[in-house]
Amino acid sequence: MKKYSGFSLFKHSLSHHENWQAAWRSPQPKKQYDVIIVGGGGHGLATAYYLAKVHGITNVAVLEKGYLGGGNTARNTTIVRSNYLWDEASKLYDHSLDLWKDLSQDLNYNVMFSQRGVLNLGHNLQDMRDIERRVNANRLNGIDGVVLNTAEVKEIVPVINDSQDIRYPVLGASWQATGGVARHDAVAWGFARGADSFGVDLIQQCEVTDIVTEEGAIVGVQTTQGFIGANKVACVTAGNSGVMAAMVGLRLPIESRPLQALVSEPVKPIIDTVVMSNAVHAYVSQSDKGDLVIGAGTDSYNGYGQRGSFHVVEHTLSAICELFPMFSRVRMNRAWGGVVDTCPDACPIVSKTSIKGLYFNCGWGTGGFKATPGSGHVFAHTLAHDEAHPLAAPFSLDRFNTGHLIDEHGAAGVAH
Repeated sequence: MKKYSGFSLFKHSLSHHENWQAAWRSPQPKKQYDVIIVGGGGHGLATAYYLAKVHGITNVAVLEKGYLGGGNTARNTTIVRSNYLWDEASKLYDHSLDLWKDLSQDLNYNVMFSQRGVLNLGHNLQDMRDIERRVNANRLNGIDGVVLNTAEVKEIVPVINDSQDIRYPVLGASWQATGGVARHDAVAWGFARGADSFGVDLIQQCEVTDIVTEEGAIVGVQTTQGFIGANKVACVTAGNSGVMAAMVGLRLPIESRPLQALVSEPVKPIIDTVVMSNAVHAYVSQSDKGDLVIGAGTDSYNGYGQRGSFHVVEHTLSAICELFPMFSRVRMNRAWGGVVDTCPDACPIVSKTSIKGLYFNCGWGTGGFKATPGSGHVFAHTLAHDEAHPLAAPFSLDRFNTGHLIDEHGAAGVAH
């Protein structure tokens, strides 16, 4: 192990970070692009990366009104799983899980993907019936999953309260061993650096104020840095998709709501998996730093504010402390909120629109982070070919006219 003298440490403390090599360029926007992606979060950056890498389309700009990865990508609890109920959803999320497994190697950037497993708890007989149905459906699609009883849950998470006298007794759970967590900002940075290496322009502090069309077709966008032309515009603006659609007179079947999460002070390793409870809208894992990462449910009102109601967090923490009594002695460090957009069937929209050259990728609700690589991969195919990827085809906007909905409320979790 290399040792540093006191002088060496002092010398490095005075080094100028402005001389470090930038992870990606900060270019001025060009006048015209083949594709403009609105939204520089995980899904938008992944779309740009796969457009360039898989389809060879590199004349692409990602426009972000703030900083890359500063929206919902930075405001989530980083859970990755694919144990959804219906074939269409489970196959899309499992495609994403397959990409997660090799993502660090693909990007040459450590996204800290940790397959520590995901437990979905059941607290009553109906929960357990739903769990058995979902696990059986998963296994028919080749997705790993088993049904556990109370003792088996206790074996995986010894600190859980297995008393049958609590409000939410643990009767069992589903267990997906291949699920886990990843580092949210590393995912954004890895995709950003990868897209930039192919020549994609990543333009921050560039808010889109209007989507410009002529004769029913896209011609570009108006931004705070001026007009930028393009024949294709892809909106990947979680939480604000309805606002973007309204710029061209579209009304999407989505609602935007605040979603809250919080982290504790660091503690010694105590829980090495993800524990979720759909019934009480609470889920918890432990980060590599030792923080307890706790997620709550969505607020019941629609809005674009990144601040939720106190009673939602209060309900979540009371449930967490009942399941894990020792956590009641842990201080919370900080809480935050994001804005999620949800569809009536708790599944996303990955689709062309009635306006030529305009595409939307939205409605992921609380399930967006886990889908990041898969969403970008199939959306890039849709943009490149102007035709839905087979895995994305069921998530077209048309399903709200045809009635071919994919009701994932039971397996989606809190909002999604």
